[in-house]
Amino acid sequence: MRIAAFPKCYLDDICVHKTMTVFDWIEKSKPLGAQGLEMYSGFFESLDDAYIDRVGDAIRNAGYAMPMLCYSPNFTNPDPDTRKREIEKQAEMIRVTRRLGGRGAACRVLSGQAYPDVNIAQGVAWVVECIRAVLPVAREYDIVLAMENHFKDGYWQYREFAQKKEVFLQIVDAIDEQKYFGVQYDPSNALVAGDDPIDVLQAVKHRVKTMHASDRYLEPGFKIEDMRQADGTFGYPKGLTHGVTGKGTNDFDKIFGILKSVNYNGWVSIEDGMNGMEEMKESIEFLKRMRAKYFE
Repeated sequence: MRIAAFPKCYLDDICVHKTMTVFDWIEKSKPLGAQGLEMYSGFFESLDDAYIDRVGDAIRNAGYAMPMLCYSPNFTNPDPDTRKREIEKQAEMIRVTRRLGGRGAACRVLSGQAYPDVNIAQGVAWVVECIRAVLPVAREYDIVLAMENHFKDGYWQYREFAQKKEVFLQIVDAIDEQKYFGVQYDPSNALVAGDDPIDVLQAVKHRVKTMHASDRYLEPGFKIEDMRQADGTFGYPKGLTHGVTGKGTNDFDKIFGILKSVNYNGWVSIEDGMNGMEEMKESIEFLKRMRAKYFE
């Protein structure tokens, strides 16, 4: 098990406000003690080879690997031409992943947005069709497509189509590929979906390729049952916040015990820092203790 870091706390600074660059983040991350830096497609000012190579060189010169690239394809858009373009974009991100991370790195794939007029059966069919369309590119570049049980890309209008476990599993189970397709497991996303994170992991444990290790806290005066929405999800309501991994609602002893039982040897990425870099470092130290306990 190897540990990476993802700067959720600086996402808007890098992607929206442009007050920070990916190079700034690489430099700032050095005291954290991670082995890798997870990237996000929105970090890049260009997809030209020369620019991507500069990013890759900066990552390696800082002593890191680039194990995961987060991308958010929108495979549920009702327009077929748009879905075709989304397939092309995912294929481009696979090529970028190979250039940054080399053979065996993971490129995230999602289902798409939960458009009100797209029913479950139609949405699942479109997503499966699109994933199958990009699998040959993943095989060509020796890159793993890792589908995350996700809540919502921060720059989407609607939540994740496959947020709920039942829909997520329909898609995962429909893809037979084992080497170049699997799951990016996030226990906190299961929680905000109104699902049990342990139940989700048990259902996909043999297909987990990568993991996000974020955690959620209930603020005083809030009860989890009071936050459930009409569709059974929680979203990101007031009272349910990010914090130091290992001190929140997720049972990481159970999680890592399950991963050990299937001989998991992939990357685990910290996704927090919303309250500062010290919390991110504390989260990484927690993961190191879990690694020593379960994998060494």
